Amino acid sequence: MNGNSNNTGNKLPGRAKDTAAIVSVIVVIVLAVAAAVAYFIGHNNNTAAPASAVADPGDTLVTGIESGTYTEPVTDNTEPGKVEVEENSILRLLRIAREPLGSTMYVWGGGWNEEDTGAGEDAMRIGVSPRWREFFLEQDENYDYEDTEYQIHDGLDCTGYVGWVVYNLMEKEDGIGSGYVFKSTETAEIYSGMGFGVFTPAEEITKRYPGDVMSMEGHAWIVIGECSDGSVVLINSTPPGVVIKGTRLADGSVSEAVALAEQYMSAYYPDWYARYPDCSASYEYLPRSSSMSWGDDVLSDPEGLRDMNAADVLKVMFEDMTPENGQ
Repeated sequence: MNGNSNNTGNKLPGRAKDTAAIVSVIVVIVLAVAAAVAYFIGHNNNTAAPASAVADPGDTLVTGIESGTYTEPVTDNTEPGKVEVEENSILRLLRIAREPLGSTMYVWGGGWNEEDTGAGEDAMRIGVSPRWREFFLEQDENYDYEDTEYQIHDGLDCTGYVGWVVYNLMEKEDGIGSGYVFKSTETAEIYSGMGFGVFTPAEEITKRYPGDVMSMEGHAWIVIGECSDGSVVLINSTPPGVVIKGTRLADGSVSEAVALAEQYMSAYYPDWYARYPDCSASYEYLPRSSSMSWGDDVLSDPEGLRDMNAADVLKVMFEDMTPENGQ
């Protein structure tokens, strides 16, 4: 008979009833299995998160690593899901050093304790201090660090910055030990004495490697890489703040390193660059600075950064970020 209203209320034959019962059981089983699978995925999938769980700019993203846990700020130019997790490596050091860029002012004594004898709480914390960016936003192009001396929670000075980077590299949580902030002239040699790597006096240096910690009278800084013209791209905290710079050539002219520093600061930190466009450092940084090169047993280099020039190191260092200016 055709499947029309005339069949309404008719009884099914016995075989049809058995078939319907079997189909019903199968449907129930399939639905139960699907529900169980959905529950398992929802509670065990660590690679996905609902849209509401994606960090907003300014939130802190906590990333677990083999040697501990560190925090990396999520900024407008950081794409969620592309923040890489590195082992204890040169690249991780440079990525940590990158975190305060473009949002942290130079403050004399910043990162030191109240007694001015060593690391303060801000240089012994995992992740950037929210106060650093707040203070940056309160400033303009006329910022004068001499007006903010010893406002130690508002920013970082050169050794406070280097000490903060090393702390985030070496430690898992806030307030461990006595920290890694020392006088600028002593920093590289002290780190070497702590077993981090090889110390080389300024007059004996033939090459500067990515991640090298450099010490000179009155300043400490970190190498990003060398250029073919002998100039060096570096990252440091110097007035007005934490910035990528390039050393000029011996005659004072603009170098490959200066051009690279300007390229990256303008592309990734345009708000900072608009206020503070100077990305050049004195040639004297090179002959006056001693170095501490990390030991292979302390920091690995799976990306081969030590064999790259500065331009290639920067590409790897920033490959997980999108330029803010769209370039």
